[in-house]
Amino acid sequence: MARPLAGALCVAASPDCPKMAACGRVRLLLLPLISLHVCLHLAQAGKPPAIGNRNAADGVGGPQGDGAAPAAAAPAQPRRSAGWKLAEEEACREDLSRLCPKHTWNNNLAVLECLQDRKELLWNYKLNLTTDPKFESVAVEVCKSTITDIKECAQEERGKGYLVSCLVDHRTNITEYQCNQYITKMTSIVFSNYRLICGFMDKCRDDINALHCGSISAGEKDAHSQGEVIACLEKGLVTEAEEPADHYTINEECKKAIMRVAELSSDDFHLDRHLYFSCREDRERFCENTPAGEGRVYKCLFNHKFEDAMSEKCRDALSTRQKLIAQDYKVSYSLAKACKADLRKYRCNQDGNMPRGREAKLSYLLLCLESSIHRGRTVSGDCQGEMLDYRRMLMEDFSLSPEIVLHCRGEIDNHCGLHHKGRTLHCLMRVARGDKGPMDSLCQKALQTLIQETDPGADYRIDRALNEACESVIQTACKHIRNGDPMVLSCLMEHLYTEKMVEDCEHRLLELQYFISRDWKLDPILYKKCQNDAVRICHTHGWNETSESDIMPSGAIFSCLYRHAYRTEEQGRRLSRDCRTEVQRTLHQRALDVKLDPELQRRCMTDLGKWCSEKTEAGQELECLQDHLEDLGAECKNVVGNLTELESEDIQIDALLIRACEPVIQSHCHDVADNQIDTGDLMECLVLNKHQKEMNDKCAVGVTHFQLIQMKDFRFSYKFKMACKDDVLKLCPNIKKKVDVVICLSTTVRNDTLTEMKDQRVSVKCRRQLRVEELEMSEDIRLEPDLFDNCKNDIRKLCQNVAFGNAQVIECLKENKKQLTSRCHQKVFKLQETEMIDPELDFQLIRVCKQMIRRFCTEADAKNMLQCLIQNKNSELMDPKCKQMITKRQITQNTDYRLNPVLRKACKADLPKFCQNILIKAKDDSELEGQVISCLKLKYADQRLSPDCEDQIRVILQESALDYRLDPQLQMQCSEEIPRLCAEEVAAQEQTGQVEECLKGNLLKIKHEGCKKEVLNILKESKADIFVDPVLHTACALDIKHQCASIPPGRGRQMSCLMEALQDKRVRLQPECKKRLQDRIEMWSYAARAAPADGFSDLTEEVLSSPAKNYILSMMGMAITLLFLMGLLCGRITKRVTQQLKDR
Repeated sequence: MARPLAGALCVAASPDCPKMAACGRVRLLLLPLISLHVCLHLAQAGKPPAIGNRNAADGVGGPQGDGAAPAAAAPAQPRRSAGWKLAEEEACREDLSRLCPKHTWNNNLAVLECLQDRKELLWNYKLNLTTDPKFESVAVEVCKSTITDIKECAQEERGKGYLVSCLVDHRTNITEYQCNQYITKMTSIVFSNYRLICGFMDKCRDDINALHCGSISAGEKDAHSQGEVIACLEKGLVTEAEEPADHYTINEECKKAIMRVAELSSDDFHLDRHLYFSCREDRERFCENTPAGEGRVYKCLFNHKFEDAMSEKCRDALSTRQKLIAQDYKVSYSLAKACKADLRKYRCNQDGNMPRGREAKLSYLLLCLESSIHRGRTVSGDCQGEMLDYRRMLMEDFSLSPEIVLHCRGEIDNHCGLHHKGRTLHCLMRVARGDKGPMDSLCQKALQTLIQETDPGADYRIDRALNEACESVIQTACKHIRNGDPMVLSCLMEHLYTEKMVEDCEHRLLELQYFISRDWKLDPILYKKCQNDAVRICHTHGWNETSESDIMPSGAIFSCLYRHAYRTEEQGRRLSRDCRTEVQRTLHQRALDVKLDPELQRRCMTDLGKWCSEKTEAGQELECLQDHLEDLGAECKNVVGNLTELESEDIQIDALLIRACEPVIQSHCHDVADNQIDTGDLMECLVLNKHQKEMNDKCAVGVTHFQLIQMKDFRFSYKFKMACKDDVLKLCPNIKKKVDVVICLSTTVRNDTLTEMKDQRVSVKCRRQLRVEELEMSEDIRLEPDLFDNCKNDIRKLCQNVAFGNAQVIECLKENKKQLTSRCHQKVFKLQETEMIDPELDFQLIRVCKQMIRRFCTEADAKNMLQCLIQNKNSELMDPKCKQMITKRQITQNTDYRLNPVLRKACKADLPKFCQNILIKAKDDSELEGQVISCLKLKYADQRLSPDCEDQIRVILQESALDYRLDPQLQMQCSEEIPRLCAEEVAAQEQTGQVEECLKGNLLKIKHEGCKKEVLNILKESKADIFVDPVLHTACALDIKHQCASIPPGRGRQMSCLMEALQDKRVRLQPECKKRLQDRIEMWSYAARAAPADGFSDLTEEVLSSPAKNYILSMMGMAITLLFLMGLLCGRITKRVTQQLKDR
């Protein structure tokens, strides 16, 4: 059945039609004549009547508003002839000539449309026209075939006005030209005044009075007569939705009547009288060539709503119309028509659990159809085009969303103000991000709902503010992607914080992504690839939130997905390949900003404010949270820990780091960059190549920062975690810090090695990865927290200008170890001890001597690498820088026997035997400054050491004889004498023993007793082996070859050979050798006088070490023999003891 109360035309037969006093002033006898006149015009073959002229319909040169006061002229007397014309009435003549084109004067309907309620005569005429039963008979005659085609209208009861009501409802389906024109013109007449709309006054009488929308008295004219009352009620309706608590509530029947009127006027903007008069000039300005009908003028005006030339009155009327569309999509003729079939197909208007008011809302239509699209169903192109227009409309003007107007009023007033083209909405998004202060939860929910309704993730063009801000970036960086493709947003995210990104685009993009990141379904690519995985793993169903009953909220679905994206096959339930790729893409992009991770921001809000309030640049907030990991609350710590653990597995999550490291990756890591997932190889490669020339500061800082973060928890190092997790659980339970785990496992490995265990407790794969971790830690002192913490003050004092990395700070501390505080000194000493045991951990040595190791020590064991380098130190092929580094390490080794593991092992038995008094004084946190080695040197001169120990001391003596710096005791005791006596030799830096030779030659000039003693010890040592006297050995090399070739070196044998040759007059030595030997004899003589033997043992040592020992021993033997003989001869002279005394 048709609905005469729903906005149809009134006829006299209807009981709902208003009774007006002026109705009787125009005789009903005129109606058949007028009807006949209309029919004659419509009957003109193939030609629209004059009333169809658009200029006439638009009222060109017509009234400027609705508020013209009615004329006081009395109504004209009716004319009984068929040729009666309104133009001939005296009351109309003046207005007609002033307002209406001359060619319309002969057509009463055209005149009615032109004048539209300007005079009381017209009002009475139209009222009589619509209240006569004969009007229905005209409709029957003109629309005979149409009524037959429209079954619903054919079944209407005649004589009650229902037929015309039905025809108006179905006027969009009328194809018969004459009927269409007739009903269209009659509709225009009726919509000129709310009192002519069937039942409208009865439904809305109380609301009109309550809202002061104008007079409802029959025949009374006021400023609201032409559409203003309806406009007032429409404003009241939309205001009620925006301010439900503070505004008058319109009754439901009136609401239906208002919406029905809006719906019936949706195809032709002339029927919305208020909007028509408000926008006549704007229509001519913007939409002059847009034909009326099918809502085209509405859409044209909507598209120009925010143009500067648009009048405020028209803009306001358009906004009201748009708000009505938001409440009921049928108010948009084009949308309702284009999507009618799709709505029926996907049952978008058949939800029995939902009230009709919500079902009719534009938002519900959009959500329902978007859900169908996201599920892969087909929606017609026309419908999708209409949806795109209205989604863009909602994003442009926040006021079209009553929930936002209602709940975000405070944020708009305090932070945003009123702006056009979506700028206010983006301002609210920025507030929601926390950039301008806190936001009410209801406001944020309203924003999230709007983003879901408009779905800008599917087409960036929906967001006009974003589109305009990012146009230049899209044209340059994303020009290869089709306009409107969802991948454009992904492309923009990939170029975030790059040179191609502009600041305004960056802000708009992050504001939108903030909301997209809180609902995984708003990323259409992610949703398409992962919807099946989400159902299977995360137990979510469907795209449209209004019809789903998910176990977890939308914001938690993505967290669920990315937790499963990195699972191994053993852990079960992995994502499909396509879904995993999309999850990783999304995770990489959102990691650029901590606010794009809802769970992280929610759980870390307090910690972000406490620790990271000053970190405002890209990526700094997450780094800050990672730096303060130990200080974070439990929930935040857990979230940051999980994300960092993912980063260790897939470092591409840190997109800023990957961008900064692009040159290094292309040059050195391109082979692992493409296969990064599930391996952690890319970060390992970046660490290994951290000091390549392609490495820039940003990349180096980022890599080092990640290394530092890894120290906080062994789980943050993916490869280490995977290789050693079982060993950690078994051998190092309850230890989380990576550095402590490394120490624990390293200690276990060392102990097993020292005890020569057959089956080591640490697995092979863990030992292999443990070596990698140890090498990485040696590169930067900050990667060894215990050492760094104990040496912070020393670094600040002694190494403040030294950059971290390349072990430079560690090297600085080593060079200044005499000035270190005791705590730092102890840690540095322990570090050096470890490095000497395992030279591979000496980063500076390995770095500087990398090429020399490849040249000389490829076959050497890692533990013996330093020994190998020392053996090849004086090779002509040795790199000078490496040679200098080797010398530094030798100097370090000679300061304390504990720093020379080879010597320590070789002299294991000799140390307690000869140097126990020194060992007793040894401390763990300080070197012995070469005292033990000096002790062993003296025993070497006395030829009392074990063979293995003697070999090691001989090497030390040979090296220190060439370079005085390798003798710590000599350097310490002679620190004043060397610059005074041997400045030239020191400056030469030839390291050929010239400084020692200088000290020997100036022995008599040395004033410092300690220095003198050390020089005398050198002389004493040189008597034991000529190899420890490089100057003498060089001078006598030829003579040794000729005279002492058969004598093995060591124990002073070759030196004795040369001394005997010197005394043998038959042997002619080289002049330089002879001179050097004579000098040595004088030095030894002086040494004997300057340092006489302190006891029998020293005397014995002096004799045994003397070149004339044979002569001395011979003389001593003769003296002892002589004494023995004298005793035998003189013994009988002594007094005899009598027998008696013996017997006592």
